Amino acid sequence: MELLANIDWAEIGLAALDTLAMLGGSLLFTLVLGLPLGIVLFLTGPRQLLAQPLLYGALSFVVNVLRSVPFVILLIVMIPFTVLLVGTSLGVGGAIPPLVVGATPFFARLVETALREVDRGIIEASQAMGATTRQIVLGALLPEALPGLLAAMTVTAITLVSYAAMSGVIGGGGLGDLAIRFGYQRFQTDVMVVTVVLLLILVQVLQMIGDRLVVRFSRK
Repeated sequence: MELLANIDWAEIGLAALDTLAMLGGSLLFTLVLGLPLGIVLFLTGPRQLLAQPLLYGALSFVVNVLRSVPFVILLIVMIPFTVLLVGTSLGVGGAIPPLVVGATPFFARLVETALREVDRGIIEASQAMGATTRQIVLGALLPEALPGLLAAMTVTAITLVSYAAMSGVIGGGGLGDLAIRFGYQRFQTDVMVVTVVLLLILVQVLQMIGDRLVVRFSRK
């Protein structure tokens, strides 16, 4: 028990709940924003249904810029915007906006890639039957790309776990904040170890659920 002398399990539990809240909230907004963005990137890309080189180039540039900014820097740069949006840059609420901004372009690219992997013959067959672009997207593209989209969601969720832990640098709350304040700043190694183990468990659970969903919806 002396090895865990600095552990306050109640505080660990609250921090774990905060991490889950950050993950759930940011993942929801990332999916809502990133899925349409990824679809637009695909449709306006070269040789696609709504090919628009200028629009695709502009969206691609913005996505690439946001993806290239290190998340720690994004956290700091977004503090004024986050305060304006939610009234604070601290805690769960203050962490969600930068998490969404950091993960949305990442998820959008994964969506675009998943849609590109759909057999082009399916799109051409749908066009031959007179389907509209909306019907092709909803009735052919998304169902056929579902396993890839589920895999993309899994990768994004795991990325958000690491981002959420990093948000502790600016007081974002959760296990990352606990690890920094106690494990790093106060040299409480046992707190650091426990938080890292919990984050590892969370990642493993997310990966296991994601893998099972992909297998389930890949069956023909």
